[in-house]
Amino acid sequence: MDATRRSLFETLDRPALKPLLAVAYEYAEWKKARVNIDYHIELDGHYYSVPYQLVKEQVELRMTVRTVEILFKGRRVASHRRSARRGAHTTDPSHMPKAHQRYLEWTPSRILAWAARTGPKTEALVACILESRRHPEQGFRSCLGILRLGKRYSPERLEAACTRALECRALSYRSVESILKTGLDRQASATDAPSSAPALIHPNIRGKEYYH
Repeated sequence: MDATRRSLFETLDRPALKPLLAVAYEYAEWKKARVNIDYHIELDGHYYSVPYQLVKEQVELRMTVRTVEILFKGRRVASHRRSARRGAHTTDPSHMPKAHQRYLEWTPSRILAWAARTGPKTEALVACILESRRHPEQGFRSCLGILRLGKRYSPERLEAACTRALECRALSYRSVESILKTGLDRQASATDAPSSAPALIHPNIRGKEYYH
């Protein structure tokens, strides 16, 4: 055969070659997640927003080292830079209800009213959690989790646990759950606090009246 390697390349290989990809291949993983009531999904302890209309829907996540894409029924509905900050939120303002108005079934005032049925300390803790978030809706997950603990441990124990959490500034669902699991709510308080502690005063705290 008289053909050279060069001529074979030109006649056989070159016509079959395709352009290199404009972007280098990036490894991705997939998983499914359920959109929580605060219109965020959880991935490795971080929370990413999706359009609030997708609350309670199941979505797919495509995760790379740098990004998190969220798809609903095969269509991408959100994309965020991936974050390693556990317990923090990445929220796109366009995903939120207009002017933080009626949020499906829940509003800050409704959550506070529900908390008040358990007791003033539970209401105060819920108010502090809502205040600690840039957007109150980002605290819904933690607040509703705390209120549901009253079904497992009784409203009386929940109120005592919230009292303890306020005293040590442990403003989270996990803290209240831990207090109940370890029985700290049944132990005498480390501080001789009055039964009705004065309201916290700080220029960044609007107070529970703000939500009514």
